[in-house]
Amino acid sequence: MLSACMLCPHQCGVNRLTGETGRCRAGRLTRVALASLHHWEEPCISGERGSGTVFFAGCNLTCCYCQNQRISQQDFGACVSIERLAEIFLTQQTQGAHNLNLVTPTPYVPQIIAALELARKTGLTLPVVYNSSAYESPATIQALRGWVDIYLPDYKYFSDALAISLSGAAGYFAHATAAIREMLDQVGECEFWPDGLLKRGVLIRHLALPGQAEDSRRILAAIRDIFGKDSWFSLMNQYTPPVNAAMPLELERRLTEEEYEKLIDFALSLGMENGFIQEAGTASEKFIPDFNLDGITHRGASS
Repeated sequence: MLSACMLCPHQCGVNRLTGETGRCRAGRLTRVALASLHHWEEPCISGERGSGTVFFAGCNLTCCYCQNQRISQQDFGACVSIERLAEIFLTQQTQGAHNLNLVTPTPYVPQIIAALELARKTGLTLPVVYNSSAYESPATIQALRGWVDIYLPDYKYFSDALAISLSGAAGYFAHATAAIREMLDQVGECEFWPDGLLKRGVLIRHLALPGQAEDSRRILAAIRDIFGKDSWFSLMNQYTPPVNAAMPLELERRLTEEEYEKLIDFALSLGMENGFIQEAGTASEKFIPDFNLDGITHRGASS
């Protein structure tokens, strides 16, 4: 899968084993930036003890508004072996995490599978969360069958023009829809433990952007029409304009309370009730992780 990389819809075809890199800039080794207990996911993911997040560096999207640009586009992180990655996974379990949350994992699916196999042989039992932009190839999602319990795709755009201009993701809606279909085929509808934690399933996210209400409405309608009104979704209002980033004027502000409330009302008008919404005040820099290699650096790792 790395000798002619076709892991995502960009279909770069580069030989990452020899040092070539494609759109995501990922190479042979896995580059990670942070591993920590995260308390700001949906309640069914974070629970009381936190979600064991592992943030991967590099991304197959180039979102101009990305709040994690330091790792997604500037490649901050440390390269680790498969063995070290398995240790990082196991550490999340020993620290009491409810699950293992793989954030932006797409460029490293082969390495992740190898590390999960090794970690399970040495005691990993946590449910695995695949937390991605949904810009995926169905074949890559198929390779994850049996390795992932919970899919957390961010269903970003309906408009192809918007996907291209903001994230460099041609054909986004079609690719994301096909990927989410495959996710649902693997793990089915959401199943919860008695304590409310998500046991298995697909929770479809959508980050509402300022000035893009029509596109958000189309995404919400698509969730209902394609995946069913009983699908679980998370409508996020946490958009935070990044500092010193070149963006369209409408993205230089936060989402207003009125914009968000109208989207909630629209979702309810569609008959969608299985959802999570966010309180005011979540659009803040304080919720952006401090990417400092915490939980990553180790003897033998290279930066």
